[in-house]
Amino acid sequence: MAQEPIVRYSDEELEEFRVLIMEKLAKAEEELAFTQKQIDELNEVGFHQQGGDWYDDSSAHADLELLQRMAQRQQRHIQDLKNALLRIQNKTYGVCTVTGKLIDKNRLRLVPHATKSLEGKTIANQRTIPSSDEAQSLFEDDSERPAPTRPIGDRVRLPNTLRSPEAGDEWEISSEAMENAEGYTTQKLDDDDE
Repeated sequence: MAQEPIVRYSDEELEEFRVLIMEKLAKAEEELAFTQKQIDELNEVGFHQQGGDWYDDSSAHADLELLQRMAQRQQRHIQDLKNALLRIQNKTYGVCTVTGKLIDKNRLRLVPHATKSLEGKTIANQRTIPSSDEAQSLFEDDSERPAPTRPIGDRVRLPNTLRSPEAGDEWEISSEAMENAEGYTTQKLDDDDE
C-alpha cells in the first residue's frame, strides 16, 4: 500500500499558524486604530482652520489621502488574516489554490495569509500575462485600427472674411473682423457712466 502525499497540515501545525496569525491580526488592528485616529485628528483640526495658505491646505489634503490609503490597505490585510483563520478552522490552511500542494512552512511564516505556493504563484502569473507571440498577434491586423488623424494645433485658421487683409498669413484677428464676427458686440463706455 503506497503512502498518500500529505494534503494538509496537522492540527498541531495549524494551531502554531493560528497563534502566529492572531498575533499579526492584533498588531494590524492596533495599527489601523492608530491610523484612523490620525485621520480623525486631521479632519477635526486640519481643515477647519480658516485663513491658512494654499500650500498648507494642499499638504493637509495629501496627508489625509495617504492616511486613507494606508487605512484601506490595512483593512485588506486584516481581512486576509481573518480569511486565513477561517481556512485554519476548515483545515484547508496552507494548501495552494493553484497546485493543490502544501505551501512551504517558511513562506507561511513570512506571509501567513498566503493562498498560493511559489510554484502556484508563478503558474497564475503566466496565465495572466500574454506571451510575446500573443501580444504581437493583437497588432497584426491593421484593418481594425483607426486611421491616424492630423493633430489639432492650438490655433485655428480663420476664413478670409474674418481675417484682416494686412495680416497676410498671420493668425491674429483684427478688431474690425471681430466686430463683424457673429455674436460679437462692442460696448462703448462713457466717462459719465462710471
